Amino acid sequence: MLEHITASEVAGYGVGALLLCATITAPKIDSFISASQRSSLGMCKRCGDLKLIACSNCKGSGSLKQGGAFSFGPSDVSFTGGNSMMRSLSCNRCRSRGHFPCPECSKVSTT
Repeated sequence: MLEHITASEVAGYGVGALLLCATITAPKIDSFISASQRSSLGMCKRCGDLKLIACSNCKGSGSLKQGGAFSFGPSDVSFTGGNSMMRSLSCNRCRSRGHFPCPECSKVSTT
């Protein structure tokens, strides 16, 4: 089965795997670098002195699309006007605000 594979195909698979790994790890590397930059500037490591953190459930929008990110069906798209007919639901986790107060900034010092 593998005797017909060329060196170019093997290199292509290797580069594809490398790009996939880089895409998966990029958000974690970015958050590590931003946290270290914030701490060196004397800012809050989690929010950067914004005092708010975006909701991870709705990604800061305050609403969720019904059915999830990859639900495609004939009832999801209207072909008459090109507008999406997906229903949005309010996020219960953040109560449709899209953010939470930063737990690091809202800590009360007990000294």
